[in-house]
Amino acid sequence: MRRLLQKWLKQPIIRLSDKYSSRPDAKRVHAALTDLYNSIIGKPGKRGVVIPFDAGKDKFVILSDQHKGARNHADDFALAEKNYLSALDYYLGEHYNYVNLGDSEELWKNGIFTVRKFNKATFNHEKLFLQNKAFFKIFGNHDLYWDNDPLASIMLLQIYGERLKVYEGLVLQTKIEGKPLSIYLTHGHQGDMQSDGNWFSKWFVSNVWGPFQAYLEINPNTPATNDHVKTQHNQIMYDWSSRQNNLLLITGHTHQPVFRSLTHLERLYINLEEAEKAGDKDKVKSLQQQISMHVQKGEDKFTFPGYRPSYFNSGCCCFDDGDITGIEISDGCMRLIKWEYNPAGQSERVVLEESSLTDVMAGLAEIPQ
Repeated sequence: MRRLLQKWLKQPIIRLSDKYSSRPDAKRVHAALTDLYNSIIGKPGKRGVVIPFDAGKDKFVILSDQHKGARNHADDFALAEKNYLSALDYYLGEHYNYVNLGDSEELWKNGIFTVRKFNKATFNHEKLFLQNKAFFKIFGNHDLYWDNDPLASIMLLQIYGERLKVYEGLVLQTKIEGKPLSIYLTHGHQGDMQSDGNWFSKWFVSNVWGPFQAYLEINPNTPATNDHVKTQHNQIMYDWSSRQNNLLLITGHTHQPVFRSLTHLERLYINLEEAEKAGDKDKVKSLQQQISMHVQKGEDKFTFPGYRPSYFNSGCCCFDDGDITGIEISDGCMRLIKWEYNPAGQSERVVLEESSLTDVMAGLAEIPQ
């Protein structure tokens, strides 16, 4: 039956997806980001919260796009679960606040009861942050259920043991050398005609359209699965963030880590150029090997000419090798981190990029060429 439906419906569904797809439109995305930010600042507690913090004392970790599933062949999170649990253990011990930046649960392919059944360990770890009043959960396009299902609050209570409000975004506010800095966090699907529309369109995508596509095993182009769309989406997010004053934007959604408006691959190319100019042959060789590994994985190189360090992306917690990436904010710094399995199969934290918030603020003050 499935094959027959695939034959009849695949092309019509792809055409509909193309018409109302998640391919980003700059004007629509920018308007949606502005609307959400103004709503959070103007009416905190409704669509998001404002959190003042001390950059020298308070700690935050941002992880996104786990896509927790049913531990079957379609579960992108299964291989990364051990890294995720190890990361949460570490951040609990180091007294971090945890911002779960959306698409934590894969509810296009699975029902919530199935996801709950097969992810008790991860929910129990997240619960510990909530008990410490250090857990902030944001919804994405694959877990819109948390925003639009009337029974979602009951399910959250059953999973976490206490009430939890799931937001669309949040804003961290601090001062760096006396100057105000806002860090705006949201999943990044804003402006998507499929899943960022009115209540009915959100419900339809979450409960009908997404599961139907999953049943037919049809995967139209989305930022998470198409490199060209990733590039477009990150460029649009950067364009919006670069026009703001004293503001950083952190999203997920594309599954492509970005730090200070550059992907890790772009940073490697910049470091390679500097090493070649300095005549450091050992460093050149090491960087070339790292670049080769990224290229073999199908990553694209794209460039923001004259960039401002205003855009960050947490990446995802479901890479096909079990790696997870995220953003840390602590000790007056921001870091792009990765948790990976070492040769012994143990989880290890690796710092990929690091910058002080003072340096980031200085970069924001510069005018792009």
